[in-house]
Amino acid sequence: MTIQHGQQQWDARNYDRSMPFVSAFGQEVVQWLNPQAGERIIDWGCGTGDLSARIAESGAKVHGIDFSQEMIREAMTKYPHLSFEHADGQHWSTDLPADAIFSNAALHWMKDAPSTVRAMAKAVRPGGRLVAEFGGKGNIASISMALEDVMTAKGWYEASMNPWYFPSIGEYASLLEQFGFRVMQAIHFDRPTSLQYGEQGMVNWLDTFAGSYLNHLTKEQRVNVIHNVVEQTRPHLMKEGQWVVDYSRIRVYAVRNG
Repeated sequence: MTIQHGQQQWDARNYDRSMPFVSAFGQEVVQWLNPQAGERIIDWGCGTGDLSARIAESGAKVHGIDFSQEMIREAMTKYPHLSFEHADGQHWSTDLPADAIFSNAALHWMKDAPSTVRAMAKAVRPGGRLVAEFGGKGNIASISMALEDVMTAKGWYEASMNPWYFPSIGEYASLLEQFGFRVMQAIHFDRPTSLQYGEQGMVNWLDTFAGSYLNHLTKEQRVNVIHNVVEQTRPHLMKEGQWVVDYSRIRVYAVRNG
């Protein structure tokens, strides 16, 4: 079968309800950003806007962009006083370069990494900063392997289904340097992440994040794939009745060369 790209779809309200850890962990990234009053800051992959709003509390002028129309609509509903735009972070451009770019849990969805970094470099002024956190090499390895194994066994897998880009820290730092950033600090760390709702937690995670594997399936096929992925990952990720996902993150602070 031929799988069309862009089949990841978002239920923005369910995302907020089921995956609150995404924004919660992003609070530390905001601290790295250290936004200042009057600065113009772009939230690159802003989701439903929670961290945009947190940054704006500093007095900074925040503009959030996201590829998901559903996420942007929800962000505009929740924070009507802030600026949001439906846009592809792999190619977005602006005539007014920002003082800083912030991104949390978004860059790993932008598989054309060179185009993304090029766009970010053009969107921030010389001397401006980029502060980002995203999935690094080894992120959700158990889930990715299970999805590929289960889909392959049924004859349904294609490489284009994988929506994620999880680089090594050296790979991403080199990419930043190639497009004119100086990497001031970068860390790659494991962060086992507990999911809510007990046994149902992994089902919710797959429903939320694995749409590019699942959305073309019939309801029965989808239920079957999710069941098999749950059972394959259970020995590795179920800890005392709670799902703990094998997250591995890169966090980076870089400055645009003058």
